[in-house]
Amino acid sequence: MTEPEVNFDNSWDNQTRAESYSKLEFPNTYYLAYRDLPEIISQHVTGNQAVDFGCGTGRSSRFLKRLGFNVTGIDISSDMLEIARNLDTSGDYRLVSNGNYAHTGLNNYDIIQSIFTFDNIPGWESRIKILKGLRNLMKTTGIMICLDSTPELYVNECASFTTKDFPDNLTAHTGDIVRCIMLDVEDKRPVEDIFWSVSDYKKLFNLSGLEIEAFYKPLGYDHEPFSWKSEKETAPWMIFVLKKSQK
Repeated sequence: MTEPEVNFDNSWDNQTRAESYSKLEFPNTYYLAYRDLPEIISQHVTGNQAVDFGCGTGRSSRFLKRLGFNVTGIDISSDMLEIARNLDTSGDYRLVSNGNYAHTGLNNYDIIQSIFTFDNIPGWESRIKILKGLRNLMKTTGIMICLDSTPELYVNECASFTTKDFPDNLTAHTGDIVRCIMLDVEDKRPVEDIFWSVSDYKKLFNLSGLEIEAFYKPLGYDHEPFSWKSEKETAPWMIFVLKKSQK
């Protein structure tokens, strides 16, 4: 598959960004990403062996640990992992390269968790390679939770994000760079993500030997203690529950 080159710089692959992100827990729009995960995981996952792909500074790994999982966090950023280890001295955090995860244990895991990670991965070939590598870690009964930004996040104002300064987001297609500014961290420089449509996510999973078992788009509720902007009408996050394809 030949793809046009995208000049994409992972916004989080430097120490300043990593330190800023490490202070972020579950405020505002981020609350919606994690709110329903315990119930979703309890419905679809059996067993307690987990890999947290793209664990970054360990927020998502610590989340899984609190749910009772034995977690191996993996990431390509040594800066992020250094912070994760400092924040969670008993945690298991490992540096990996894209698609090369076999040393963590093939067919060994009940859940592979990926939160926001594919927002920062350009290209069909790279994504397929990574997804196949993660698929190989899953038990036959294993589940992958893939949580990423919806296309709508980049064209709406949210409690945690502003996109109004980036009109090019409106015409973005799969593989294009989109931008936003995070409001919950000290570092207010624009963040670059990779836009990916829902239909192309489905194609991506099919090409990677994965099937969609369930799909969720959490919305904000009136009773929640947050100043929602678009979140009650437009979901900022989408959650794919994936299993190994039987084809």
